[in-house]
Amino acid sequence: MRQFVSLIAVVFMMVPALAQQKPTVRAITAFVRLDRAQYQREVRDTLAFLRRAKAAFEQRGYQVESVRMTTQPFPDLVRGLKHDEALAFLLSYDELAQQEGFDTSLGPAMLSDADDPGMAKLLAEALASAKVLEGSIIIAAGDGIHWKAISAAADVIKYLEAHSPHSQGNFNFAATAMLPPLAPFYPGSYHTGAGHRFAIGLESANVVAEAFASVSGFDGAAQELTTRLGRFAQDIQSAAQTIAAQTGWSYAGLDLSPAPLKDVSIGAAIEKLTHARFGSSGTMSAVAAITAALKAIPVKQAGYSGLMLPILEDSLLAQRWSEGAISIDALLAYSAVCGTGLDTVPLPGEITREQLGRMLADVASLARKWNKPLSARLLPVAGKKPGERTEFDDPFLVNSALQPLP
Repeated sequence: MRQFVSLIAVVFMMVPALAQQKPTVRAITAFVRLDRAQYQREVRDTLAFLRRAKAAFEQRGYQVESVRMTTQPFPDLVRGLKHDEALAFLLSYDELAQQEGFDTSLGPAMLSDADDPGMAKLLAEALASAKVLEGSIIIAAGDGIHWKAISAAADVIKYLEAHSPHSQGNFNFAATAMLPPLAPFYPGSYHTGAGHRFAIGLESANVVAEAFASVSGFDGAAQELTTRLGRFAQDIQSAAQTIAAQTGWSYAGLDLSPAPLKDVSIGAAIEKLTHARFGSSGTMSAVAAITAALKAIPVKQAGYSGLMLPILEDSLLAQRWSEGAISIDALLAYSAVCGTGLDTVPLPGEITREQLGRMLADVASLARKWNKPLSARLLPVAGKKPGERTEFDDPFLVNSALQPLP
């Protein structure tokens, strides 16, 4: 009997800890402006800051998944170099990032339609051979939709489909629309300023799941999530502000998007609330509830700070995609009230540049209409047809069956 009582006591002691499981810090992202003549020293200095910040969060009990470094848009970084010289420099920078253990974004190849589309081709070549580099193209901003950039982005996607192992290079490329600078999440992260700033991105689908498991329906779901995630967000912001004061780096904000990772599933969290398969009626309401909860958290917000639905980074979403419960049109519809657009969406290799361009145009049009950040990370697989499965070997990706094109 005494052993039974002791066991009950242990269980009750464990419940609060389980109920307050912390989110993971997906990314501590530093924004830097590198000088090609001394970039190795500047990288080392930035890494010293990032590792100090990582240690500070770990001391508070947060797991830190990655440290990241976003440079100025790479056309500035390679200005004056011939094509082959520029490519060699970018690949040497990729080798440095691999050796030192940090992720890095080169920023956008094109910020506007006035930019040289040749830079998009250079980015495609670099991403096809690199292991760590990530980059983007901006397809819509305050000046409108960038139609030439949309065409260039479609070309990049088809190039990476054909020239990277398992067509996996597109995992490191995004077309972004209305995304502000200083976003910590990749691949769309960029900045155009002086650097010496940092932002934080979360992996907090677990907190969403716990919040929704504790309510009986939609009523009160958003408030419960705001309370639970807000507690951690304020603690993380306090740590970031302390780091800023101690180091002289400027804190740019926290991207509250509850990023999933495989079995830490935002899709499963939504099903806890709706008690129905993702994609069924009620999914839109759950998506809206999460977005409302995030916007209500009183911290300095950065980046998307909206619901992410990355199909191949979430085990349940990948399953529902295989089942045909989710479609391109559904993801765009959910993006109208939340989200990040079309993220890690697997596509058959037969998709054309024109079809990709129309998908990108839809994302750009939606982002412009509602003045909200969206992106497209589309993953067509060379030689694969509808009904076949992807064969990605990236540790962040789940494989899924390909669906017919809309």
